[in-house]
Amino acid sequence: MSLDTSSAPDDVATLSEMAQDRGLRIAVVESLTAGGLAHAVGAGEKASEWFAGGIVAYMVDVKERLLGLTPGTDPCSPECAEQLATGGRELFDADICVSTTGVGGPDPEGPHPAGTVYLGWSVEGDQGHKLLEVDGSPEDVMAAAIAAATELLVSHGEKIRA
Repeated sequence: MSLDTSSAPDDVATLSEMAQDRGLRIAVVESLTAGGLAHAVGAGEKASEWFAGGIVAYMVDVKERLLGLTPGTDPCSPECAEQLATGGRELFDADICVSTTGVGGPDPEGPHPAGTVYLGWSVEGDQGHKLLEVDGSPEDVMAAAIAAATELLVSHGEKIRA
C-alpha cells in the first residue's frame, strides 16, 4: 500500500521556494494523515531552513494536552481542525500551520462517513478550515488530504508578506 501523492511534489516545490524567499516558518499537525503530510513537506528543498516540524496526534487526550484542543470537541469537526492548526502554530512558533483530521475509512465513525476530512489552517490573527469529502480507500483519502493540505500551505503562505 503506497499513497499516491503525485500532486504534492509540485506544491511542495512551490512551498519550499516561497518559504525560503519569504523567510517563513511552516508547521503541520496530523491525525488523519499519520505523518504523511510531514513526510511530503519535509521532502522540500532545504526543508531544515523553513519546516519547523510536525506532530501526529491520534488520541483525543493527546490533542488536548499537546495542542490545546478543547475537551469535548468532536475530533472530526471544523472546530477541531482549526484548534489543532492554531495549537501547532503556537507550539512551533510558525508563521503558518495546517492540520488534518477526519475519517479515513473504510468504515464511518459515528455520524461521520468515511472520507470526511477537515483541514485547518492558522496564521497570525486568522484561522479557518476546509471540508473535503473523498470517495475511495483509506489510502485515497489520505493522499487527497495530503495534496489539499499542501495546497493550503501554499495558498495561505502566499498571503504572508515577505
